[in-house]
Amino acid sequence: MIETERLILRPWMASDAEALFRHASHPNLGPPAGWEPHPSVDYSREVIRSIFSLPEVYAVVPKDCTEPVGLCGIVPSSGSRTSDIDEDDGEISYWIAVPFQGRGLIPEAVSALMKRAFSSLGYKALWCGIFSDNAKSKSVCRKCGLTFHHSTEVMQADSGERKREDFFRITAAEFAARQTGSTS
Repeated sequence: MIETERLILRPWMASDAEALFRHASHPNLGPPAGWEPHPSVDYSREVIRSIFSLPEVYAVVPKDCTEPVGLCGIVPSSGSRTSDIDEDDGEISYWIAVPFQGRGLIPEAVSALMKRAFSSLGYKALWCGIFSDNAKSKSVCRKCGLTFHHSTEVMQADSGERKREDFFRITAAEFAARQTGSTS
């Protein structure tokens, strides 16, 4: 568990399936990130069991709320869609339910997870792949100090559509400099 000023980041539980479905079934949440809205509670339960149960994948729970309203996680380099990522790097992912967007909760969660990734998990750099038309996710990257690195064309599994994915990156040294206020 990770605690911030306004959030608890904790492992996902099977009992979160109804809350996950309520948020992840929204038609405007998943498609910008490349996933379809959840069609059922059972589907959400399976996503929790098969994907959200991975190490370092957290439910984002506001302290003034009783249920998860988002996700923030890190996957090792082996799960990345870019060949530029090194063995000692990770890829960060995140989303937040539509009613909670624009409150700065995900940048707060991402910053806390970045601190853990660099100080406790030994990552050398963190990456984030975002479809080029997803301005909200790009804004989170910039707020958290990730900078544009490169773009690549990818095929979306669900639609077969080709899209441009922009990759952002922050190194451990860059993160440390942000923490101390240094610009070198």
